Amino acid sequence: MQILRVCVLGAVCFSLPTRAQDSPMFRGNLAHTGVYNARGVQKFSGIKWKFQTRGQVISSPAVANSTVYIASTDGNLYALDLESGTQKWKLALGVRATASPAVDQGIVYLGTYSGRFYAVDAATGKLKWKFQTEGERRFAGKHLHGSEPAGETMPDPFDCYLSSPAVWSGAVYFGSGDGNVYALDAATGALKWRFHTGDVVHASPAISDGTLFIGSWDSYFYAIDATSGKERWRFKTGEDHEIYNQVGIQSSAAVMDGVVYFGCRDSNLYALDTATGQKRWAFNNKGSWVITSPAVLDGKVYFATSDSSSLYVVDAKSGTPIFSLNYNHWPLFSSPAIAGGMLYIGINQGKLLAVDLTSQKLAWTFETDASRQNGPALTMPDGSPNYQAAFGDNFYDSMVAGLSKMMSVGAILSSPVVLNNVIYIGSTDGFLYAIM
Repeated sequence: MQILRVCVLGAVCFSLPTRAQDSPMFRGNLAHTGVYNARGVQKFSGIKWKFQTRGQVISSPAVANSTVYIASTDGNLYALDLESGTQKWKLALGVRATASPAVDQGIVYLGTYSGRFYAVDAATGKLKWKFQTEGERRFAGKHLHGSEPAGETMPDPFDCYLSSPAVWSGAVYFGSGDGNVYALDAATGALKWRFHTGDVVHASPAISDGTLFIGSWDSYFYAIDATSGKERWRFKTGEDHEIYNQVGIQSSAAVMDGVVYFGCRDSNLYALDTATGQKRWAFNNKGSWVITSPAVLDGKVYFATSDSSSLYVVDAKSGTPIFSLNYNHWPLFSSPAIAGGMLYIGINQGKLLAVDLTSQKLAWTFETDASRQNGPALTMPDGSPNYQAAFGDNFYDSMVAGLSKMMSVGAILSSPVVLNNVIYIGSTDGFLYAIM
């Protein structure tokens, strides 16, 4: 693996040691609000460091005790020094991993496409225990997204994330492609309970007041007692039995002030009462998936859409739009992070966008190495994606190959983590970037 240290302010490169606040799990906390108590980066200065893996970094980083933990599709879990980006250790998982690690009590937790769930010593990378689920798989449907042959069941190449674990009250929780939500003893890996849904569960669990909130590709959103595994309520979202496009909950929930917010492939962002599951409101963007996990702060909900490439800010109580920004139809899968009056979100164009929430305008943009190298050939003159250069026809194999070409621009599917004045973000070009 390769580590590059970048100087941005002079001939001599040095760093003052600072203790950053930890971000030990996906979205920064159990409620998955996506808000970081950090200064953030008001003005882009440069790359502090970047670390190269041999695969794609779809996973989002976790940070604990001055160490960054990140998974890659190269089949490794990495531990890096927070200040320098130097590798401390790596653990060979044997298969790609796209979930984001969680760190608690000196243990790193992560699931993989083998269906094995790992608990690893955070300091050494040594295996503590592993648990075998009933097996991983991606969501699949016939005539998927209109692809041919119509009678064939096809795994969805856009089902690119695995469920990222949450740790609470001595247990670790995660969803699985086998349709289950699992609760394991965090110390031993013993099964505490298993809750079965009707399809793939690749959303990540949020936990608030003893309740676990998670969605499934069976079109239901669930509230589960985190201690017992008993269902408290479920909520039905939209279905699509024609091309299986407008169905499934890939977004992870955020919880704030008695309301749980989550996106859905049926083009809605939902707000439900946490106690009853009753719908408070739903915001429909008219046709585009909401894969991103919302951020919630000061009475506002922030989320983005896929193909329509819009960033929305809506009122948390009513769902009334406050403002929106559009980004030339490059899909947004990354989830927004908020810190220091700024919002940061990755885009499939291979860029990190920084939005000033006061002016409601784009403040600066960071472009990945692969975006600069491969982006022009896959971008139209007006800045929109050149899908004709990537996708041949509507045959399923062409969709898979075309998506792979579009990922060659260093797409940012990873969600930003903001600590002090540095942003940590992964890319499909294989790098984890530390941006300041």
